[in-house]
Amino acid sequence: MTRTVHLSDREVELSNLDKPMFPADRLSKGDVIGYYRAVADVMVPHLAGRPLVLRRYPEGIEAGGFVQQKASDYFPDWLTIARAPRRGGDGTVDHVVCDDAATLVYLANQATIELHAWLSTVDDLERPDRLVVDLDPPPGTDVATLRRVARAARDLFGAVGLTPFVQATGGRGFHVVAPLDGSADFEYVRDLAGELAEHLAARDPDRLTTAQRKQRRGDRIFLDVNRNAYGQTFVAPYSLRARPGAPVATPLDWSELGRTTPDGHHPRGIRQRFGRKTDPWATMDEHATAAATARRKLDALG
Repeated sequence: MTRTVHLSDREVELSNLDKPMFPADRLSKGDVIGYYRAVADVMVPHLAGRPLVLRRYPEGIEAGGFVQQKASDYFPDWLTIARAPRRGGDGTVDHVVCDDAATLVYLANQATIELHAWLSTVDDLERPDRLVVDLDPPPGTDVATLRRVARAARDLFGAVGLTPFVQATGGRGFHVVAPLDGSADFEYVRDLAGELAEHLAARDPDRLTTAQRKQRRGDRIFLDVNRNAYGQTFVAPYSLRARPGAPVATPLDWSELGRTTPDGHHPRGIRQRFGRKTDPWATMDEHATAAATARRKLDALG
């Protein structure tokens, strides 16, 4: 089955709408496209201007998929493409940028389930405007503990002048995110994120760790700052996850954290959510802070 829709003054041809994408949940490719079309107005601002990495599942999530960094040659010429220099190598990589609903729907029609975004924009690829600490729990971690750690990160971010935001990742953990003003490069921001994580771990060494090697973490929650690097990504707000139940990466108000699990939001609920509340991250950029200011305040904490 093929049909054409008109979005953002573009024609997008949709195909194979009955193909099962989440077979156990009876969600078809048409359902995935319908979800992304429904959330486009809220989701696109979080994608706009950012190089993307796509996770595509042409035969559905149970058949496995692949990660796509480079824009395909057959993508239509109206898609926005960002040419990013390779880090530590020669040449460039052309990434898709999703600046409108038509692009989002086109990518969904290409069996894109997950969209992962850079922490910097095409305006300055070398200087991030997001800082992310990923709370990565081992299996069996109770959600109450994970929430306490998220709140501890929130309080530390606030103490150093960063404005903390939280996202249920749709996976096992939460992201604690701060908007930056783009005045510092990735190396500086990665160091700052690492120092924030070390500060948290030092306060709660039995529960938290910054150890890169899994065998050194034990049953502690890993405070992962590895996303704060050139070319690295975090799961985009409102992206589906290629997991049973079709969980959605969902920005939260901090007041919601106590009744939320990392994978507790799903497509139907997200649509209902937009009917009763605004996007908790809609004004994030109004709270952008200089990383250097946060670093000074963190140093003063000792």
